Amino acid sequence: MIKSLKRRMIIAAAAGIATMGVTTVSAADLTLRGASLFDNDHAYSKTLIKFGELVNEQAADAVTFDLRGNSELGIEPDYVNFLTQGVAIDYAIIAPSNLARFAPSLPLMDMPFVFRDLDHWNAVLSSDVLQPLEKELLDKADLVIIGYAGGGTRNLISNKKISNLEELGGHKMRVMGAPIQARVFEAITASPSAIAYSEVYNAIQTGVVDGLENESASLLQFKFFEVAPHITLTQHSITVRPIIMSGKTFRKLTPELQEVVMKAGKEAGDYGREVESSEDTLKLDQMKTAGQIEVHDFADRSKLLDLVTPVQDAYAAELGAEDLLKSIRSK
Repeated sequence: MIKSLKRRMIIAAAAGIATMGVTTVSAADLTLRGASLFDNDHAYSKTLIKFGELVNEQAADAVTFDLRGNSELGIEPDYVNFLTQGVAIDYAIIAPSNLARFAPSLPLMDMPFVFRDLDHWNAVLSSDVLQPLEKELLDKADLVIIGYAGGGTRNLISNKKISNLEELGGHKMRVMGAPIQARVFEAITASPSAIAYSEVYNAIQTGVVDGLENESASLLQFKFFEVAPHITLTQHSITVRPIIMSGKTFRKLTPELQEVVMKAGKEAGDYGREVESSEDTLKLDQMKTAGQIEVHDFADRSKLLDLVTPVQDAYAAELGAEDLLKSIRSK
């Protein structure tokens, strides 16, 4: 842990995060505002709350944390704009796809079918494999990755039963905005389109799309089961959710507090991954027991992997990230 922390601090310094020439703020004078799409029962919010608690364990409860949930401060693209400008919020959990405009390689973290299972996912996030992406985001957007949360297993959510490739063909579905998302789902014969998350429920209601892909917590939180009660266990993604702090905020911290923040961010990420991965199945079972959803296995899931591998390889080549993808696969 100490070695990892030192490495992150060296990267930060090399990219211009050093506090020289910047007015620093002691913990006693500091209020940090966070933002979350969800209420305090969601794994993302729990992770951000834990982050604040961990910081204050080492900063004698001197830092004030003001977490605004339930999309009070907008949605993730808004958070990204605020964080890069250093206004309105100081930290948040952001999907890699919403950071792609700054660091095109970052959606490799979130690429469907990139992780074989939870063990592979944890091995990658506990290693140094993603360090080049952290530096790229810092250099290009002045955003600091302080930890990695996530852990929800994403499946198809639809208004109709889908259990094989034939039924999947032409399926109109919402995907996140990163191009790799659309390419992967096109490769498995679906018909993806990028729609703002806040508009998905109405889009399903009005027939613009027939569904989306997401994890159980979001399915429950936003009640997508009301308009799309069929869940297909494609298990195509295990979410990676970087905990992001604005570089402008980070530079205002004393060196001692920077170190505390980095350590707390890593530990909060570890906590968040455990929470979300354990809650995911429980929430799915909860909705199934309540009769809110019907769950379907996907026949010959291995065929999906065969279809997407060339797309993943081509995308990595476009980004010059072949070695990164190879490193992720090798873990």
